[in-house]
Amino acid sequence: MNISTPFSSNRWLGLLFLLPTLLILVMFLYGPILETLRLSFHQVAFLGLREEFCGLGNYRDLFFEPGYRRMFQATLIFTFFTVTGGMGLGLLLALLVHGVKGGRGFYRLFLIWPYALSPAVAGVIFLFLFSNQVGLVNAGLDALFGRHPDWLASPALAMTVVVGAAIWKNIGYNLIFYLAALSSLPRDVLEAARMDGAGHVMRLLRVFLPLLAPMTLFLLVVNLMYAVFDVFPVVDLITKGGPSDATLLMIYSLYRDGFEFLKTGSAAAQSVLLLGAVAFLTLVKFRTYGRGIHYGGRQ
Repeated sequence: MNISTPFSSNRWLGLLFLLPTLLILVMFLYGPILETLRLSFHQVAFLGLREEFCGLGNYRDLFFEPGYRRMFQATLIFTFFTVTGGMGLGLLLALLVHGVKGGRGFYRLFLIWPYALSPAVAGVIFLFLFSNQVGLVNAGLDALFGRHPDWLASPALAMTVVVGAAIWKNIGYNLIFYLAALSSLPRDVLEAARMDGAGHVMRLLRVFLPLLAPMTLFLLVVNLMYAVFDVFPVVDLITKGGPSDATLLMIYSLYRDGFEFLKTGSAAAQSVLLLGAVAFLTLVKFRTYGRGIHYGGRQ
C-alpha cells in the first residue's frame, strides 16, 4: 500500500490553492520591492525614459547633501518628541484614570476616542485650531494675552503643531495598553509598597515603572513605527513640509521627491532605507512582544 501518493497530492493541492496569493504577492509586493532596490542604484530621467547606473550615488546624496541632512534632523526631532510625549502623556493619563473610582468608563472613552480618527482628520482639526486667521487657539491667545502668533510660518512653532497633532492622534493607543498593564499588576506588590510607606513618587519610580518596563518597550517600538511611517497625512495637511523644510520628514520627502520633483532614484533610495527601518523595528517588535507583558495578577 503506497501512502506517499495521497500525501503528495494533498501537498500539491495546497500549493495550488496558494498559487493565486503567491502571484499577487510577487506582482504587488516582492516585485515592486526588487524594482525599487534596482532603481535606487540609478539616476532616472523623466518618466523613466532613460536610466543611468550611479551605484551608491543616491545614498551618498542622502547622507551628505545639506537638504537631506536637514530632513534627517527634522525627522529625528519629530520622532523624539512624538514618542516621548505620546508615551509620557499616555502613562500619566493611564495612572490618573486607573486611580479614578467613579466614572472610569467615561474618562476612558473620552481619552481613547482620538485614536479612532484617521491621521487626516487629526491634521484637519489642528490645521483649523492653529490657523492664523480663523484658529481657535489664536482667538483665545488674542483675547487673554493680546498675542497672535503665526504658528505655521515659524519653523519651531510649525514643528510644535505637527508634533502636537501626532501625539493627540496616538495617545489613546498608549493609554489603552498602559491601562491593560496597570490592571494586570500584582496587587500584593502594590500593597507591600503602600504598607512600607512609599509615597506616590517612590511607588512610581520603584514599583510601577519597573513592572511596566515590558509594556513600555513594546509601546516604544510601536510608537517609533508610528512616528516614522504613519504621519504623512498630518504633515501634508498642516505644513506640507514647511516652512523652509522645517517639518520635512523622511516619509514626506520620499513622496515629494518621487511624485513632485520626479527624482525617482532618490525616492527609491529613501524607500529602501525606510524598508530597512521597517524590517528592523518589526524584528524588535516580534522579539519583545509577549515577553513579561502578562503579569499574572488581577486587580
